[in-house]
Amino acid sequence: MVKVKICGITNLEDALAAVRSGADALGFVFAPSPRRMTPGAVREIVEKLPPLICKVGVFQDMDADSIKETLSYCHLDLAQLHGSEGPDACAALFPRVIKAFTVSTLPHTEDLSSYRVAAYMLDREKGRRHTRASEDVWRAVRSLRDHGLLILAGGLTPGNVSEAVKIARPYAVDVSSGVESRPGRKDHARLRAFIISARRGSNGINLENA
Repeated sequence: MVKVKICGITNLEDALAAVRSGADALGFVFAPSPRRMTPGAVREIVEKLPPLICKVGVFQDMDADSIKETLSYCHLDLAQLHGSEGPDACAALFPRVIKAFTVSTLPHTEDLSSYRVAAYMLDREKGRRHTRASEDVWRAVRSLRDHGLLILAGGLTPGNVSEAVKIARPYAVDVSSGVESRPGRKDHARLRAFIISARRGSNGINLENA
């Protein structure tokens, strides 16, 4: 069954709605973004969450010591790296690290093993919002599944996530703007619909051909 991460959480109400709807992980952004949070605000939310939910901090080109300090202060489980971080930066945070790539920044498959990570994330290129761009990412995830756990992100919505899961067969899917009413605020109905659709996509996979 595909895992679901709801990213860009900015308030406790949205965090609890995601948990009630069946999310496996929540993401809190510390990188430049309309959803950027302070460590203090994230810590206040995390301390009110139920157990067994994975909490992920999203960082961009921050040094490993600062990331570790933020993870500890906020009681977060994983760091998700969205900048130009190389293998050494990932190794310094292993095993508590996810490395995000786009199709254009993805290393050759033989070089992926140099990144010591819990999982890779493949995101859509910024600014590319048409359907073909998203489907290119979905197929790329499927081709990389033998090289580690793959998380699919970028351009996912309640309307397309089921198909994305069927095509890509990822370990997990990640969504932020696709379930928002406005930047930083989740639409709880869309959030529930997204998780239901993602799981429906998992159930629709023909395991004999997976």
